[in-house]
Amino acid sequence: MDGPVGRGRDQELRSASVTRRESDWEGVRLHVVTGKGGTGKTTVAAALALALAASGQTVLVCEVEGRQGLARLFDVPALPYEETRLARVPDDGHVAGEVYGLAIDPEAALAEYLEMYYRLGRAVRALHKVGAIEFATTIAPGVRDVLLTGKVYEAVRRREKPRRDRRVYDAVVMDAPPTGRIARFLNVNAGVVDLARVGPIRRQAESIMMLMRSPQTAVHLVTLLEEMPVQETADGIAELREARIPVGGVVINMASRSPLDKATLRAAARGGLDRAEFEAALTHTGLPSDDRTINGLLTDAREHATRVALEDRLRKRIADMGRRTYELPRLPHGVDVGGLFELARELNDQGMA
Repeated sequence: MDGPVGRGRDQELRSASVTRRESDWEGVRLHVVTGKGGTGKTTVAAALALALAASGQTVLVCEVEGRQGLARLFDVPALPYEETRLARVPDDGHVAGEVYGLAIDPEAALAEYLEMYYRLGRAVRALHKVGAIEFATTIAPGVRDVLLTGKVYEAVRRREKPRRDRRVYDAVVMDAPPTGRIARFLNVNAGVVDLARVGPIRRQAESIMMLMRSPQTAVHLVTLLEEMPVQETADGIAELREARIPVGGVVINMASRSPLDKATLRAAARGGLDRAEFEAALTHTGLPSDDRTINGLLTDAREHATRVALEDRLRKRIADMGRRTYELPRLPHGVDVGGLFELARELNDQGMA
C-alpha cells in the first residue's frame, strides 16, 4: 500500500539527494541491524535503508519490537501491518529508489502464515474470535520470534506479486532486537528444525535458517563509544559467530572528534595547559578572566582529554574485532527526516551501502 511520505515532507525528501559508491556489502539482501538499547539502532536502520535506496533500489525496512520507532523517525502515522511507502530517494533531481516500512505484528503474521501456507482463511477468523491466535503468540515459547523472522524471510525471498500491493524488494533492512538476544532471535528456527522432524513447518524453518546463515545476510551492530555498548558488541559478535550467522559491520553512532590536537590533549590531561594563555585569550575576547572561570575551563579541558583518551581506546578495541567500522556523527538538532538523509550520505560515503 502506498502511504504518506511524511506530513508535507515530499518536497524536502526530493531535495535531499544521496549519492552512492560501491558498497562493502554487495550481494547482501537482508541487513539486520542490532545494538544495545539506547545506541540508536532504529535510526541507523532507517538511514541504511535510505542509503541503499540511493542506487535505485526498492528497500523494505521493518521493525519487530512494536515500538513504532520508524513512524516517529519518518514523521508518519503509526505503521499498520502493511508495507507503506516512507520515502522516495532522489538522485540528481530524479527519484532513484524508494523506502517502504513495515511494523510486523506477530498475531497478524500468524494469521497470514496460516492462510498463505494452509489455506485456513475461515479457520483463522474463527481462531481470532476465540483469542487462540493471541494465545499462541503470547504463550507458546519462541512462536513470536519464529513468526517475525518468517515474515522477514518472506519479504526477502519474494519473487512475484500475487497481489498488486506486494512488491519485490531489492533489499530488506530489519530493525532487530538488541544484541543481548540477537543470536537467539535469528537462530530460533534451528530449534524448530530439531522439533519438527517432517512436514512444511520443518521445511520452512530450514529455509529460513539457510537464509540467515547465507552470504545474503549480514548482521550489523550499532554501538556508542562507551564501555557497556562496546562490550555488548563484542559479546554479540561472538554469539553470532557461534550460531554461524554472518556478522556485518560495526557502526559507531553519535561519534565526535576532538578539535584539539594530540599535544594539546596530552597537556590538558596532565593539567599542563598554560594558564596565562587562557587568561590572555579571554581578556582579548572580552570574556570574564577571573580565577573561577579559568579554573573551570582547565577542569573542562582535563575532563575532555580524559574522555577523548577513553574513546580512542574503545575505537582501538572495536578495530580489533576485525569488522568493517563506520562512524555516524551526533546530530546537533536531533534526528528528523533531513537528519536521516544526512546520516544516509555518511553511510554511502563510507561504503556501507
